[in-house]
Amino acid sequence: MKVFVIGTGVVGSLIARELSKYDIELHIVEKKPDVAWGVTKANSAILHAGYDDPPESVRAKFCSKGNYLYNKISKELDIEVKRIGSYVVAFTEEEINTLEKLQKQGEINGVPDLEIIERKELLSREPNLNPDVLAALWAPTAGITEPWEVAIAAIENSVENGATLHLGEEVIGIEVKNGKVKRLITNKAEYEADVIINAAGLFADEIAKMADSEPVFEIFPRKGEYILLDKKLGNLVNSVIFPTPTKKSKGILVLPTADGGLLVGPNAQDLPPDKKHDLTTTKEGLEEVKKGATNLVPNIDFWYAVKTFSGLRPETKEKDFIVGKTSVWGFVNAAGMRSPGLTAAPAVAEYLVEEVLIEELGISLNKKKDFNPFRKRIPHIDETSVEVWDELVRENPKYGELVCFCNKVSEAQIVEAIKRGARTLDGVKFRTRAGFGRCQSGFCSLKIIEILSRELGVSMEEIKMNSENSWIMNGKVRV
Repeated sequence: MKVFVIGTGVVGSLIARELSKYDIELHIVEKKPDVAWGVTKANSAILHAGYDDPPESVRAKFCSKGNYLYNKISKELDIEVKRIGSYVVAFTEEEINTLEKLQKQGEINGVPDLEIIERKELLSREPNLNPDVLAALWAPTAGITEPWEVAIAAIENSVENGATLHLGEEVIGIEVKNGKVKRLITNKAEYEADVIINAAGLFADEIAKMADSEPVFEIFPRKGEYILLDKKLGNLVNSVIFPTPTKKSKGILVLPTADGGLLVGPNAQDLPPDKKHDLTTTKEGLEEVKKGATNLVPNIDFWYAVKTFSGLRPETKEKDFIVGKTSVWGFVNAAGMRSPGLTAAPAVAEYLVEEVLIEELGISLNKKKDFNPFRKRIPHIDETSVEVWDELVRENPKYGELVCFCNKVSEAQIVEAIKRGARTLDGVKFRTRAGFGRCQSGFCSLKIIEILSRELGVSMEEIKMNSENSWIMNGKVRV
């Protein structure tokens, strides 16, 4: 049985990991040169509780279950999950009515321990909130993580368990014969295939067209702009702070990041389907983000902003996930994975394997007896005690050679990232946090390039930021 997963975002990576538990020939295909560089690379990084999704939706089917499954996944894959909870705040009686509806909806969806908190108690918990707030819906199961770390960890674990990873390989065709998947065609090779799982993010509709499958759907990008602020403001709020949602989005929010910073955003701008590469930010959009964030937390000092960026969400007209089998036997969709796609991903992965492939398609899959569910992450020395750091240095002196001073990333961590597959500055960044800090790689990038050059045995001119065309230097100024 030859199974191909298209896409290494958090959805595709967790599907691949679930499949790697079985005795199959598993291939993971990604057109970008590294893992998790699509939708997964830029979003709010929230594990949603599950109260926001209409009970009849596909999103509701998977959100709260996926949230729960992260308890196990975080331990097995050694990824960071912080259960800091979330508040949806209300400033009017009408918005309080919405909170009550969300609470009831969440209870139907199986979300535990939802509670409406009155103003006095709320401000004691979150003293920097707008003092005009009246109440908030508290969801203690909500949390934050680093989506790219989830994807990287899941892919590493999949490969360790026998999967083959194809990076920089773009799917250009799918051959179907007698109503069944026959062959996957990429820009590099052709492969016989029995099952193809479409987890191609923003481009899932284009992959589905290659298979000429039903349901037919179109994905358009919904752009959200963000502002990342310095770790000095990381404790401004203790939990994820949402405004009362609208029909269009969950709104502009304020939240701590997993590595200790503060993130505000996103706004929401619907783009046409041909704008799937538009990651620009605008003055107007960022002003909208500032306004929305300061309405929730008035004393945010944007002088501490270290980065602005945007992300794209794969939206459909149905505003729901498209998950399951299709009219083509062996072609399976995990598409339209807009929010809460990150949260739902583990549950979607289980469903596609256990119910769609095994039950609905009748594929006989045997579990491996030697499957190893565990993966260890590269240590974050900025989060360890001095004693643990000292022990690491004794084992490997390069742990004592700091390269990124903002996030305390050592040469040993960067070397380990390269051993695990990093080939670019961004590859190192997303595996170690080097370059995510206050200087945004202004001071550490040259040293990282030198280490990449040394470890890979290539010239410094050959090291790229992320893609083949993102060159950093093209020769020496003087010799």
